[in-house]
Amino acid sequence: MRVTGYRSLLTRHEWGRLTGDANGVMPGHQTDVHVLILETDEGLEGIGVGAHGDIDRVFGAVEGQDPRAVTALYDRMLACVFKTGHAGSAFGAIGAIDMALWDLKAKAAGEPLWRTLGALDRFVPGYASGLDIALDDDALVRLYQQYADRGFSSAKLKGGHDVRHDLRRLLAVREVLSRNSAYPALMLDANESWNRTQAVRFVTELERSVDLAWIEEPVRRWDSGGLAAVRQHIRAGVATGENLTGLEQYRPLLAADAVDIVQIGNVWGITHFLRTAAVAHLYDLPVSPVTYHTNPVAHAAAAIPNHLAFEVQHLTAPVGLAIDQEIMDGGIVLGDEPGIGIRVDEEHINAVRAANPVAKVAGPHVRPARAGLRLVPDLPRPAAAGTAVLPTGKPA
Repeated sequence: MRVTGYRSLLTRHEWGRLTGDANGVMPGHQTDVHVLILETDEGLEGIGVGAHGDIDRVFGAVEGQDPRAVTALYDRMLACVFKTGHAGSAFGAIGAIDMALWDLKAKAAGEPLWRTLGALDRFVPGYASGLDIALDDDALVRLYQQYADRGFSSAKLKGGHDVRHDLRRLLAVREVLSRNSAYPALMLDANESWNRTQAVRFVTELERSVDLAWIEEPVRRWDSGGLAAVRQHIRAGVATGENLTGLEQYRPLLAADAVDIVQIGNVWGITHFLRTAAVAHLYDLPVSPVTYHTNPVAHAAAAIPNHLAFEVQHLTAPVGLAIDQEIMDGGIVLGDEPGIGIRVDEEHINAVRAANPVAKVAGPHVRPARAGLRLVPDLPRPAAAGTAVLPTGKPA
């Protein structure tokens, strides 16, 4: 079997609500979902997900190769961008191809990927994560009631602007989840919006009333000194790593004893996840995957010894995709379909050539100009009459 080509598709996920974080809010209820289909000379096709606009930089490393040699092809892709660098969009393309290669490998074996990777149990414990910063209190409670109905007893909220606002929301979600556990686990994600002093002050205030399991990305992802300082002055664990594009980027964080929960992005692929999890295991650290549509890395999470909890953001599938998994009992139950378990209905998807996401001037993927430079927490500014204000302080 040989890789002969690829197709790129663009579909959307319908959230039914606004999503965002401390850096901004998406303008609508939909987000793009990029799908990669690797073609082979035997007609078998592999599915990967995630933006892969730089695919032509690395596809030559796998073209004509046997897709079952996944780890060797992963290193081959990295080697092809050795001089120009593999971070950013190139790493996204490598991750999407890597997923599709693992999908092909498991399909060729006629078994689900979790089985190919050596997992014994198909259940992957998780936590609820609603990307919820734009929701008012009532909408927040309604959302997490849906997660509670699926058995979740832990949740991560987006916050970081107003400690009183975040405390009120954490307490409300704790109440919702208390029907599944006497001690629900609560986390807060600041999405790199603070400096180290802000982080310690903010979390210390929250911890007067809430026992946080972890604070996520309190400072910049590469700030090993800052993360270590925050970790030394709060009770909560420090979680980070979702935006690190390469195993080597974890080295300074681990050397500085700066992280309690090692996070790994789904969009960076199966091989990167497995290698990072192995390094974290060397330090006796748990790993927690930061999710992406279809939860592809859940198969790998089922097969490692130090998986803590898998982020579950969505309870439905993107348009045109069917996923062989169930969200129940507070986690993900993986199915028996060969491969990653993603089926694609191309008739319901707008097929397009892979392209890098268009640059935005606002939203959760754009760093605000004053992030980490505020003396006091951000509070909503008074709006003109008749203008709604989002929790970000921006007009709706």
